[in-house]
Amino acid sequence: MNVRALIIALMVTLASCASASKPVPAAVQVSPTTWHQVDQEILAASKSATTPARRYATQTMDSWMDSVYQRTESDFIPWFTGYWTQQWLTLKVSWYKVSSQKPAQTPAQRLDGYLQEQYRERVLVPVSRQIDPEAVMVQATAYYIQLLDQQLPPIAQRYNIAAEQFDAHLNAIPAISLAAPPNGSATLYQLIHAEPLAKMPAYVALIEQIHKAATGPDAGRPDAGISSVAIHSSEKLEASLAPRGAASAIAAAVGRVAGLMISVGMAGFGAITHQHERAEMEQQLRSSLSSALNDKKRSLIDNPDFGVLAGVYAIAGQIEGSLGDAPLLPSSLDSAEAQ
Repeated sequence: MNVRALIIALMVTLASCASASKPVPAAVQVSPTTWHQVDQEILAASKSATTPARRYATQTMDSWMDSVYQRTESDFIPWFTGYWTQQWLTLKVSWYKVSSQKPAQTPAQRLDGYLQEQYRERVLVPVSRQIDPEAVMVQATAYYIQLLDQQLPPIAQRYNIAAEQFDAHLNAIPAISLAAPPNGSATLYQLIHAEPLAKMPAYVALIEQIHKAATGPDAGRPDAGISSVAIHSSEKLEASLAPRGAASAIAAAVGRVAGLMISVGMAGFGAITHQHERAEMEQQLRSSLSSALNDKKRSLIDNPDFGVLAGVYAIAGQIEGSLGDAPLLPSSLDSAEAQ
């Protein structure tokens, strides 16, 4: 038994020595041609992930626009064209004319600011509680990253590339590259492995940059249609001030009781006249806002700096540009909807 145990121990020792002296196999070398093919597939995966993200953002903004139209029709247009609203706006324009301390700011510009605020409170804010364009941008960006992540592992498998080698390759591909923030850079590997994505410094910096662009001066007026309505309304309301002033003078001349009767009579006559003109006023307002809202929708979808696809454009453009492809640019709204 002792001899047998000694032989077994000797065999184990010899086997361990042999395995210790055996060299560790080196990683399989991947040729430059193979890496080029891999990059082409990563590029194609990015483009493939962009299409559903664009479709999601476009369809969601279609729903947003429908809600904006409905809210404009049911709330803002009846409010704006109402008789007492027009009386109130006339008083405001009159006050703007006599109290303006900024000669460069006309009554029309001040009325524009007031109407913009009213449109925001009556239409945009209530709609944003259901569909928020900024939230759509964040969701579309995360959706693109998720779809891209799902397509990458099969690429490594098709070319029989080890996970460590493939991860190192992804870690050399920039996905976010911002100039200003200190933590504004991330690789493709870091992006798809961020847990959670919402706390990744470079991703947070990108979303914040898009938000600043959307609320900054380069984004233009929130609603150009309101501005055109304000200019037209201001001119019309200013023109109505003269006859109103004459009626007030007559009422003052005949005394308190008779003056009150004249004022009430003028108000009643004005309400009747206004009712006859209201349908035309509503149609003009509806036409002005419809054109402006369509422009706003296109800007919110296609603008590469602050639209709902700005995050997708930024990341996909960085990845695809680093792989030798032309930077990703927004497609036209028509082609986006057709995809």
